[in-house]
Amino acid sequence: MHPVLVYTASRIGLFVIALGVLWLTGLQHPLFLIGGAFVVSGFASFVLLSKQRDAVSARLSDRLDRPKPQDD
Repeated sequence: MHPVLVYTASRIGLFVIALGVLWLTGLQHPLFLIGGAFVVSGFASFVLLSKQRDAVSARLSDRLDRPKPQDD
């Protein structure tokens, strides 16, 4: 599967899980709920998704380093 899609789906999944956990703990205000889920999922993705982030970085680096075709 494409590494960017895996990483993006994982980030969205972590956000939804964090949103659910914060809602279950009693955080009801929408602004605080979404903001808290954003912060929690950001820290979780930094720790849990390092391999996926490295795969995305390698994929983008390979694509940028590839020589462009010459039109003659």
